[in-house]
Amino acid sequence: MLFGRGKKSKDERSETAGTVDESGAETTNSGSGIPGDFRVGKGPLDIDEIESRDGYVDLGALLIAPAEGLQLRLEVEEATQRVVAVTMDLNGSSLQLQAFAAPRSEGLWDEIREQINESVAGQGGETEEVPGAFGTELVAKLPAEAADGSRGFRAARFMGVDGPRWFLRGVLGGQAALERDAAAGLEDLFRKVVVVRGDNPMPPRELLQLRLPKDAAVPGQTEAPQGAVPPADPAMQQPERGPEITQIG
Repeated sequence: MLFGRGKKSKDERSETAGTVDESGAETTNSGSGIPGDFRVGKGPLDIDEIESRDGYVDLGALLIAPAEGLQLRLEVEEATQRVVAVTMDLNGSSLQLQAFAAPRSEGLWDEIREQINESVAGQGGETEEVPGAFGTELVAKLPAEAADGSRGFRAARFMGVDGPRWFLRGVLGGQAALERDAAAGLEDLFRKVVVVRGDNPMPPRELLQLRLPKDAAVPGQTEAPQGAVPPADPAMQQPERGPEITQIG
């Protein structure tokens, strides 16, 4: 499969953007009882909750379930050449993923939402907390100018999940941020994401290491390396930079 990489400077970890619908159904917390695991319902998954990695796109810290029409874009930090995020593109919408180390006994999402609130306010924008499929979500809106010169806003819908010793952040953009129905496919894929925390001690908020899949081809390579690729394996595309809202870490 063709695999593209995008270059990003150290301070340029982008978030996808669109406009958002602020409705959603409240969900109840049914965590696993594991210290530091505050997931609502089942998913995203921990590596210990699956029997095999077979059939997933292996990006190191994240395993992605393939889906028809899904394309993946990896964000590469220019200074270090490390992969810092993966974006899932599906049906004109996007979902950016980043996974971080977290404390054993408490979550990060409450604290990170407050940090996003402050960042957006500092840029002249506004935020609102709304209920969503994975618990409390954050809608962030920033002033923007449309192509015709009129004033409007760009927005992103942030989802955060505190798992066992890890935190996974997703940022919805495009039509999925505008309409809940349009977000259903990406939300389902978000629920199927598997986080590979590893056993090494890491400070909270440290980015879990992502990498190119072993069976990916780099741009300019005439043939992809041989390997078992699922029939619905997502294509890898050259990333495009999205509007920046905030970063953590």
